[in-house]
Amino acid sequence: MGSLLRITVLLAAVLSLPALWPRMQAEHPGPVVLIMDGEEVADQARFTDRTFLQAMQEYRSLGVEGVALYEQSVRNWVNRGLLTYHPANTLQLVYPNAQIRPGWFYLTGPQAFLEAIVARWSIPIEKVVIGTGTQPWLATPVNVEFFPAGYDRALARELKAQGFYIAARPFDHPYRKYDVELIPPEADVVVFAGLDVLGYKDNLEAVAVGLEGKPIAWIEGTPQRGFAQLAQTLPVKRLFSIRPEWQDKLTPAETADKFVLAARERGHQLLYLRPYRQPGDTQQFLTILKRDLERSGVPIGEPTARDFDPSPLRYMAFLGIAAGLALLAIGLPAPFGIPVAVLLVLFALGVARGDAAPLLAAMVFPALGFLERQLSGLRLWLAAVLYSLAGVVFLAALGSTPQSVLGLDPFRGVSLTLVVPPLLVALSFLPTDYKPALNFLYNYQFKLGEVAIVLVGLAVVALAVLRRGNDAAPSIVPEWELQLRAFLQDVMVRPRFKEIFAHALAPMALLLPWPTWMRNALLVLVAVGMGSILNTFSHYHTPLSISFFRVLNGILIGLLLGLVGVWVFRRLREWWLR
Repeated sequence: MGSLLRITVLLAAVLSLPALWPRMQAEHPGPVVLIMDGEEVADQARFTDRTFLQAMQEYRSLGVEGVALYEQSVRNWVNRGLLTYHPANTLQLVYPNAQIRPGWFYLTGPQAFLEAIVARWSIPIEKVVIGTGTQPWLATPVNVEFFPAGYDRALARELKAQGFYIAARPFDHPYRKYDVELIPPEADVVVFAGLDVLGYKDNLEAVAVGLEGKPIAWIEGTPQRGFAQLAQTLPVKRLFSIRPEWQDKLTPAETADKFVLAARERGHQLLYLRPYRQPGDTQQFLTILKRDLERSGVPIGEPTARDFDPSPLRYMAFLGIAAGLALLAIGLPAPFGIPVAVLLVLFALGVARGDAAPLLAAMVFPALGFLERQLSGLRLWLAAVLYSLAGVVFLAALGSTPQSVLGLDPFRGVSLTLVVPPLLVALSFLPTDYKPALNFLYNYQFKLGEVAIVLVGLAVVALAVLRRGNDAAPSIVPEWELQLRAFLQDVMVRPRFKEIFAHALAPMALLLPWPTWMRNALLVLVAVGMGSILNTFSHYHTPLSISFFRVLNGILIGLLLGLVGVWVFRRLREWWLR
């Protein structure tokens, strides 16, 4: 029975492999476009007595081919001298004899321009003549100083004529209309401001129509309400940016490293940049960024759509997962096998629902290699790695969709991929006749060193769970490790420390003469690293090739360190026993 199930897992993995090809074709790094924040450029241009276009041409020589244009407010147009705006009390001072309504607000300017602006608002507006002038004013009981008032269309046309990639940045307002022009036709992509998309939540359908098929930007680390609904009908591009207050704490080289990492390893195509306060720092930042993108093989250019049709061969993964679940059921000591397998299925359905199969693969397959009792030494470790990689194929085949690769539909149950496998491995070590074992454990006199080792093991598992993903609290990660991560990231696809630790621990556990209970405890910690392999591939937005080399580097480095550790331990033991 077990041999048939192993063959089924192998065949299912081989047949599921081609299902990964469409995703691999779509997720190659780049091309990326460097987009400079338009408001920051405008501020620097005024400070250095240059025009906006002159500033952008200087940035263009450093690789910047894109610019983000914000929708202007009434106050912006007033500051630029294109509109005149007064509340009633100040306008009364200018025209003391005019009939001005107390508490109202008055706006005037070129009529065509003015009418185009107020057509965007759903508020009561009256046209009045004040004083002896002939130019009408628009009066409203609502303070419209910070209402959306359109884009600088002349600037957008000039930038487009010069070949710049334009990102439109509209902002929402409760009194704006959605059946008018929402973005300039010159825009190539839409980047929403704030925590909600334009029109959330009652006007999303009108916004989807009004954007006329323009791509929308998914900003990493800034989920925006309503984005998923718009993404159902509009193309999506991944955008990476760094908040200004964070960038101020980084050197130009450090900032460039983060953008290169985002483009190379996380599938971002829009790199949203902000200049430093000092022009020299900005020039250094852009020079390093352009150079390192070229070194990483990430081309600079107009981003292309990353869409693909999942292969029907992906459904072969269901067969492999079912076979793996059956192997778990017969491999665990009786009577735990079948109840645990059923419980895992129900748990996966409750956590991930329609995506329960990838979660099952991530929970079950890291533990299967440890159930191969007939294997010894590093063959047991190799079996655990191969089963984990089979689980990777099943997880990636079923979980890889355009939405998950973009980060819109993330993997559900990330913590379980690190917690469940070591628990299953620990359960597998329980003897079938468990009553004598429990009596022995109850009467066992633990030594202080043994208690210390158990506590260290529990601390390692807890730390692995707390530091899952890319959003672990900075206070948990020491400064020396952050520096080591940065170094490894520069020289290779950086492996995860959990995997290095586990693969280093495997030779120590399997090749040294530990007591049985100690060996089993160490193997439970090794299972954390096997779960981390599946956890690595559960980050669907990371290209498969990057995840593969991350895991491969972790295996090679960890195994080498482990073999060195075995040699050192044996030499120390010989010296101690002399």
